[in-house]
Amino acid sequence: MTDAVPRSRHPFLSALARIPATLALIAALLAIGVIWGGLWSPFAENPLFESVAYGLPALAEGRWWTPVTGTFFVDHPIVYPFVIASFAGLAFLEHRRGSVVALAYFGIGQLFAIFASALFLWLAAMLPWPWAQVEATMLDVGPSGGTMAGIAAAVGLLASPWRVRAWLIVLGFSFVTLFFWGSLADLEHAFAVLLVLFADRSLRVQRTTVREQRLIAFVVVLVILAVELLTLLVPTDGPFGHTDAADGSFLDVAIDVIVIAGLATGLRRGRRWAWIWTIVLATINVLTGVLLVTLAQIIGPSSLSAQVGDYNVALAQSAMWLLLLIYLVWVRRAFQARRKSTVGVSPAPSIDDVKAALRAYGGGTLSWMTTWDGNDYARTEAGGIIAYQRRAGVAIALADPLGPEASRARSVAEFIASAEHAGLIPCFFSSSQATRDAVPAGWRSIVVADDTIVDLAGLEFTGKRWNAVRTSMNRAGREEMSFRMTRLADEPWGIRQQLRAISEMWVGDKGLPEMGFTLGTLDQAEDPEVRMALAVSPSGDVDGFLSWLPVYAGDGKVRGWTLDLMRRRDGGFGPVMEFLIGSSARHFSDEGAEILSLSGAPLAHEYPPDAGAIAALSDWLAGMLEPVYGFQSLHRFKEKFHPRYETMYLLFRDESDLTRIGAGLTRAFLPDATLRQFAGAGLELVRGSGD
Repeated sequence: MTDAVPRSRHPFLSALARIPATLALIAALLAIGVIWGGLWSPFAENPLFESVAYGLPALAEGRWWTPVTGTFFVDHPIVYPFVIASFAGLAFLEHRRGSVVALAYFGIGQLFAIFASALFLWLAAMLPWPWAQVEATMLDVGPSGGTMAGIAAAVGLLASPWRVRAWLIVLGFSFVTLFFWGSLADLEHAFAVLLVLFADRSLRVQRTTVREQRLIAFVVVLVILAVELLTLLVPTDGPFGHTDAADGSFLDVAIDVIVIAGLATGLRRGRRWAWIWTIVLATINVLTGVLLVTLAQIIGPSSLSAQVGDYNVALAQSAMWLLLLIYLVWVRRAFQARRKSTVGVSPAPSIDDVKAALRAYGGGTLSWMTTWDGNDYARTEAGGIIAYQRRAGVAIALADPLGPEASRARSVAEFIASAEHAGLIPCFFSSSQATRDAVPAGWRSIVVADDTIVDLAGLEFTGKRWNAVRTSMNRAGREEMSFRMTRLADEPWGIRQQLRAISEMWVGDKGLPEMGFTLGTLDQAEDPEVRMALAVSPSGDVDGFLSWLPVYAGDGKVRGWTLDLMRRRDGGFGPVMEFLIGSSARHFSDEGAEILSLSGAPLAHEYPPDAGAIAALSDWLAGMLEPVYGFQSLHRFKEKFHPRYETMYLLFRDESDLTRIGAGLTRAFLPDATLRQFAGAGLELVRGSGD
């Protein structure tokens, strides 16, 4: 008798099994809603409401049980979906930290919110404050104090920088709803959030990066803008007073929207001009609030309201501008970027400096591409040089930093800081594992290609696995094809024209111009350090050619070569590419080179089975682009040479940068493509996907 094989549980059921406390609370809420009819009729109209609801009146009258009983009722059927959804934070907390911790946050958060709100209103109602006096008479039901505590605690578990961003959302929601709508529930939410904020101390604004400081300012400005729009469209009745909908000029608000949205965008990019004008605007709003308070003291609140209208919400907005003003002054060094801000220290390196660094310290298989036109260069105090391109507000560093190996980590850190101060999004494209290890903790990485390396030491095209390469070279011998390793500048005019014609024919078939950035053209092949491999027919026609970029090992020695251009003439020798690569490998091996890099085909990485969403996205993109550029076909072709693989990465701060990075890489690879060419390529993709 064989043992029964246990069935694996469905992932959804496994997730539910880890949140029993959250499910029990939701079940109790729904059960009580069914028993007392709160799921289909307003419980606030039920005679039982005053006996179970909590609030200052209930506590003052000795109904001590209400903080517990009121937790499991909901005042209106329409509120149930929102209340149940609010348990998501508690479920996440329980999943990560266990049921005991989740119940502790829920219970303590709920009780603290109820008692702190009651104490606050008891004290505030003694003042001539109409809002406090009204809310001190209110009763409430529901678990929202506990669920808000759960949400705040869950936010504290998020990874940086999402933790700060989520805290901004939670705090913004809590205090905007309190200041402008100000119900008893809004007050309870604010106290629950504040309890977790001070208990967990997971929000550490003083430790945020320059980027996060800019983002905080950006979010606060947008919150102020949203409040202005909401107070125009929705009546408010918060601690600062009452306003009616459409109480104000739509034209004034429209102008404010345009101005503030522009300033917010500038602050997000760290622009100095945006910081200056926001300071000016904030100062004007703060002075307006001070003026209103002064006039209220001189002529009385009622007389001021009669002359200038309801000014209480204006005071609330002035208070928000004051907080923003203080913050902007505090983090003023984060807003020093100008449109033409330089990256790196002066003087900026020249191409000669880059080539000298490559010869002296060596580089990776893509490092010679840093000498191409279109790149800018950042010098670091650590003695390194980083080649990068500015595209769509992104500083895209190409390959690995140049310079002494010991300076890599410092060079990476300096480049990131300098790019951020310039208002750019830093990232590293086609970088090695060493650079991946050097970026700050918390940075993300995506595999963009596999560098295909052929080791030349002892290379012999023998054995069954080399049949395809050996057959092509034998056929070339029978058809009297000749191989020549040369330099483009050394070739006569006729050969050079043939190479141009072959290349232009290849480009014309693509619908898009030649790609740049990590894919060169014949212009880059003009460099005297670039080698050209030619396949010449007996009639003198060039049937195909390759270009090879030097890979320096340091001390001025070339240790290998990287394949760049691959072009063939239509109707020429069939296996010309196998012939050219095989012959080049033999030639470089005879010269003493160690490696041959067939370079990496973008979007052609072999992912493991458990790679997840990134692999699925990359495979989809590769399938769509295959009819135009043939990346996967090229990758399969290179496998004929049995290379070993070294992974190349895109390194970036977090997922929120990917949209901009994608736009930047598109422009880096296709800087001269027009909208018509992109549209034409799109049609090619459609045709290709239908084959």
